[in-house]
Amino acid sequence: MSESQERKVGERGQVTLPKELREKLNIHGGDEVLVHEEDGKITIEKPASREELAEGYRRRAAEAKALSAEMAGVSREADEYLGDSPEW
Repeated sequence: MSESQERKVGERGQVTLPKELREKLNIHGGDEVLVHEEDGKITIEKPASREELAEGYRRRAAEAKALSAEMAGVSREADEYLGDSPEW
């Protein structure tokens, strides 16, 4: 966890994010952030971009395809080893 920095809340509830954090997280003026409360703490985070979301979906699809191919191979091996399943 990074070092804490104390900030004052303005009359309209505004807080300035420290420059070091804005640079580290690539947050610029006009960017949107997510603000939520959990267990009495306020969290501010940068939402995932469309590109990041798309990449995540592509990665998950590739993993699902690989798992499907692996399961098909295991199923073929089981059929070869056990033969056809009995009629119930």
